[in-house]
Amino acid sequence: MKKTLIVATRNAHKAQEIAAILPPHFEVRTLADYPDAPEIEETGTTFAANAALKACGISALLPGLVLADDSGLCVDALDGAPGVMSARYAGEHGNDAANNARLLQELAGLPAPHSARFMCAMCVAEGGQVLAEFEGKVEGCITLSPAGEHGFGYDPLFVPAGYDCTMAQLSAEQKNSISHRANALQQLMDWFRTPASGTSA
Repeated sequence: MKKTLIVATRNAHKAQEIAAILPPHFEVRTLADYPDAPEIEETGTTFAANAALKACGISALLPGLVLADDSGLCVDALDGAPGVMSARYAGEHGNDAANNARLLQELAGLPAPHSARFMCAMCVAEGGQVLAEFEGKVEGCITLSPAGEHGFGYDPLFVPAGYDCTMAQLSAEQKNSISHRANALQQLMDWFRTPASGTSA
């Protein structure tokens, strides 16, 4: 039996990743299916706060379970930047090329290796109330030589720990087996399987 899960995003790349990782009995919908749904302003100072804002805001307007994800890149040499500003690091929301260019500019001249991690916070809400929260991460470092055609965001610059290639050089299946988003989604699926969740996957 299909379980409907509304993902509070209009980011097609993010929605595709989530749908690919979740079991097939989940019917993933996004805000593209609800054109009248508003944009929830991400005013939080942490990934978890922004995920909760989006999940609660959308679930207060739409029936059923809503999943929100806020994720980004944290670089140690930049005191955790771009962090919650990852999608708009260069000013324009979702301009991957500009964001990557600014990151390289900020790291220019700083000693390597540039340790970093992708972080993902997820929140499940219903009726405007938080039901559960999860956090995933993947450690790695930043290369100053972008490579790869897959993925999105900072994937061409991020080399996961234990790999000698960037996230953008991995296949979708490989990325989805190690990513910060996959880590958080595994926790979500574990939560669905527990009686305390009030639902079952």
